[in-house]
Amino acid sequence: MHDNSARLSAPFRRSRGRRNPVRALLAAPILAAGLFMAAPATADDGAVDAAVAEARAKTGAGAPEAALELLRALPGEGGDRTAVLFETGLAAVAAAEREGLAEDERAALLDEAIAAFRAILIDRPELVRVRLELARAFFLKGEDSLSRRHFEQVLAGDPPAAVVANVRRYLAAMRARKRWTGYFGFSVAPDSNVNRASDTEIVWIDTAFGRLAFRRNAESFSRSGVGVSVWAGGEYQLPLGERLRLRAGADAARLDYKGSAFDRTFGAAHLGPRWLAGEATEFSLLADARRQWVGSVPLSDEIGARLEAYRTLSRRLGVGATLGLRRRDYRRGDALDGPVADLAFDAGWTATPIVRAGLSAGYARERPKARDWRSASRWGRVSASVFLPLGFTVGASGEWRRTDYEGGGDVHLTMDGGGREDRMRILRATVLNRAATLFGFSPQLAVIGETLRSNAQAVSYRRNRAELRAVRQF
Repeated sequence: MHDNSARLSAPFRRSRGRRNPVRALLAAPILAAGLFMAAPATADDGAVDAAVAEARAKTGAGAPEAALELLRALPGEGGDRTAVLFETGLAAVAAAEREGLAEDERAALLDEAIAAFRAILIDRPELVRVRLELARAFFLKGEDSLSRRHFEQVLAGDPPAAVVANVRRYLAAMRARKRWTGYFGFSVAPDSNVNRASDTEIVWIDTAFGRLAFRRNAESFSRSGVGVSVWAGGEYQLPLGERLRLRAGADAARLDYKGSAFDRTFGAAHLGPRWLAGEATEFSLLADARRQWVGSVPLSDEIGARLEAYRTLSRRLGVGATLGLRRRDYRRGDALDGPVADLAFDAGWTATPIVRAGLSAGYARERPKARDWRSASRWGRVSASVFLPLGFTVGASGEWRRTDYEGGGDVHLTMDGGGREDRMRILRATVLNRAATLFGFSPQLAVIGETLRSNAQAVSYRRNRAELRAVRQF
């Protein structure tokens, strides 16, 4: 593929979006300025490469349908396959932007373009130009979450200023038009300690006759099992003005084991305004309601509010903060009822188009009626992921949490009678294969090791689990 700005940008200058004028505004300039990285050069390999050159000329002359017809007829081998896929993607996008095209035809063309660009990135995730075109195809299809992620990876490739400006116009357009968002996933999860229990056999309790040893009931020890986890959620944003939106959404998660004693279910809903304070800053103030179940029995309800803030500091770095204040009430008894407050900060850094890193930290306080169970927690997390050839993405993260309770020996059975102190560590490794997809989902294997150390007796535990997930990619 040769770097020819006039030829490649021509069809985009002529085409216009069907329903959204933002498409016409944005389509032309980003491609004209976007040739900051020449696509891989083609080799003269006979008829296939000649056909690719002819298809490129047809797309440049405003006949992408004819180019697609030519490209689709090529054999599966021979010539520069990257060039074949790239020209197929460009022609499909150009054809999808024709006026008067039926919506199902347009969606099929964009799917074809996405599949072509994705096939290149499976083996060559570092190709910024291809990722740029994939991001634009997702934008035209209305899949803004995926489009935004790839545009952010493009920005991490240090493109020229003109490309940066146009990518930011896409990002701003997506933020302004954002309406529906949603997610869904599921996994199979073998777990060595489904009840997060200690295997300590003996505990020491101070009595009127001195400190005596008691043997714990074996029913209280850790249990292993295989669970099925499902999670889903969605949100709608209603425009109230140029910079104001009303957010309404819900989230749900279910972890199910054989039997029901250790099943867990979570549900939440939120409602409130979102203010686009500037091109790089936004705030949301949301009413927040939550419920948790253990087995089939409701465990607790929470209601309160949270304040969210996010700001893009540079083309590679974004930071956010969340402050939550809620009232928690348990269904059985009121000793643990009381306010909960939490504050969290997070930063996401796209180091290069194929390397991402994250850093999070937080603080939480719980003030139940029972003074011995009042606690303060501090936590931090670091994470990183790398896109590799052959369609693999590998990731790793480490989380550390410290929780201090006001209560000590009488309630928590600390050996020295002092306040209870818990220290938790969670290490996680993931492997995703982007090349294997079914209905837009790819398989991901996650391995998690969790360790809790406490000065309270019969609290410390180890937990190892794995999750085979279906994850939405590209």
